[in-house]
Amino acid sequence: MRYLKYIIIFIALFVSLVESKAQSENNLIRKGNKLYVENEFKDAEIDYRKSLEKNSESVKGKFNLGNSLYKQESYEDAAKLYNDVAIRDINEKTRAEAYHNLGNSLVEGKEYAEGIKAYKNALRLNPDDLDTKYNMEYAKKMLQRQEQQQENQDQDKDKDDKEKQQERDKEKQQDQDKEKQQDQEQKQQDQQQQEQQQPKQISKEDAERMLEALKNDEKNTLEKVTKKKTEATRIKIEKDW
Repeated sequence: MRYLKYIIIFIALFVSLVESKAQSENNLIRKGNKLYVENEFKDAEIDYRKSLEKNSESVKGKFNLGNSLYKQESYEDAAKLYNDVAIRDINEKTRAEAYHNLGNSLVEGKEYAEGIKAYKNALRLNPDDLDTKYNMEYAKKMLQRQEQQQENQDQDKDKDDKEKQQERDKEKQQDQDKEKQQDQEQKQQDQQQQEQQQPKQISKEDAERMLEALKNDEKNTLEKVTKKKTEATRIKIEKDW
C-alpha cells in the first residue's frame, strides 16, 4: 500500500508538471497572438519561440511563428515552418491551411512552380477553398510571365553571344588579312633585295650594241696605230735623208 501511495503521488506530480508546462506554453502563444493582432510581429515572434522552447513539437507554436515571420517578409523561414506543419499527421483543415500559407510564402519568394504545388496540396485537402484557388491562378500567371521573361533573356543572351562571335570572327579575319598583307609585303621586299644583289641581265639588243661599239673602238684604235707607224717611218726616212 505504501508503494502504491508513492506511485499515485508521483503520477499526480507528473500530471501537474505537464499541465503547468502546457499552461505556460499556451500562455506564451496567447500572448504572442495578442501582439500579432496589434501588428507587433517581432515581439509576437519572441513569444512564439519561447512557447516552442516549452514544446518543440507544438503545431500552434510553429504555425503562428510562421505567420509572424511571413509578416516580417522572412518568407523562406516561414515556408519551412508551414511545411513542417503540413506534413504532420493532424487534422486536414490545419494541414490545408499550412499548405495554403506555404504556397503564399513560396510565391512571395518568386518560387511560383513550387507555390502551385503547395496550393494543389491544399485543395486536395480542402477543394472548396476559393482563396487557394484564386492564389493558384495568380501563381500560374506569374509563372507564365517568369518563363516568358526567362525566354526573352535567353534569346537576348543568344543574340549577344552571336553578335560577340561575329565580332570575334571579324577581328580574326582582319588579323588574318593584315598578316597576309604583311607576308606579301615581306615577299616583295625580299624579292627586291634579291634582285639588287644579283647582276643585272643584259638584253640581246644591248649586247649587240655593246659588241658593235667594241668593233668600232678596235677599228679606230687600229687606224690610229697604223697612222702612228706611218708617221714614225716618215720621220725616220727624213732624218736619214
